[in-house]
Amino acid sequence: MGLAERPLALTLGDPAGIGPDITLLAWTARMRETIPPFVLIGDALVLAERARALGLTVPINEVPEASAAPGLFQQALPVLPVVGLGAVMAGRPNEAAVPAVKQSIERAVGLVQRGAARAVVTNPISKAVLYGAGFPFPGHTEYLAALASAKGAPLHPVMMLASPTLKVVPVTIHIPLKDAPRLLTRDLVLATIEITASGLRRYFGLKRPRLAVSGLNPHAGEDGSLGREEIDIIMPAIEAARAKGLDVSGPHPADTMFHTSARSTYDAAICMYHDQALVPFKTLAFADGVNVTLGLPFVRTSPDHGTAFRLAGTGNASPRSLIEALRLASAMSEKAEERA
Repeated sequence: MGLAERPLALTLGDPAGIGPDITLLAWTARMRETIPPFVLIGDALVLAERARALGLTVPINEVPEASAAPGLFQQALPVLPVVGLGAVMAGRPNEAAVPAVKQSIERAVGLVQRGAARAVVTNPISKAVLYGAGFPFPGHTEYLAALASAKGAPLHPVMMLASPTLKVVPVTIHIPLKDAPRLLTRDLVLATIEITASGLRRYFGLKRPRLAVSGLNPHAGEDGSLGREEIDIIMPAIEAARAKGLDVSGPHPADTMFHTSARSTYDAAICMYHDQALVPFKTLAFADGVNVTLGLPFVRTSPDHGTAFRLAGTGNASPRSLIEALRLASAMSEKAEERA
């Protein structure tokens, strides 16, 4: 099946959040701009109810298989149904929806693994709601890695936030800040560097990606006077990456890495913890940022925002980040196809 015959697999996300809103708005945007065909793995009734709340006229068609979506996309929003979702109220999360949320993610992964979809694009989920229902993974990224590696060796997923302005990768992700220094190791930093470089080559067409690595401590440790992680962990990882032929600089003080002239010297910034990467990224690219998972055997993107329960059903949610996630997933899958 050719790339043009395969849609993007868009997951349900938390149905009480803005996932249904931005899905509907992204589909309606196809009349004004290029939106790659996608199939939503979710509930047609939830979409229809949210469309009424938003005052949108959107024809919604259930399809028996993903291959039907591209030919239908310009006329109707195609939906592969999930079962057991139950009643959904905008802005009111309910743990009863968790099985359907998981089913949507699992089915999306299955579609790309079988070659029936070209990439996975995930609508936002609520970690708190999932945790309350016994979800054992820190988040989407780790769950996708577990699904992708169910029949093989464990994978090391890497979260990259991407926009035309900046690309950032945190080495440690969804953990308490106090645990980040303890969990940093040379091998973890090195693996993150290598997977990022590989992803930039495969999916973004960069022959020799330039990576800038931050320090952990203020002023990158001031030669050990403000902490030794740069000397004992980060610099050895950088040296090992250089020995493998990678273009890596650092460790840099994080407070001087993100101004305009500094950003022109690298293709992606490797940061040591979540907020060190995401604060500058969301400051510079809040509206059009995309969450990308590298290190998986398929393309996965997501809007760079959460469920925004307070905006669900109000008409105030913007689909821009989802639109950019759909476009980037399409572009990345095309690059991967070229290199195959």
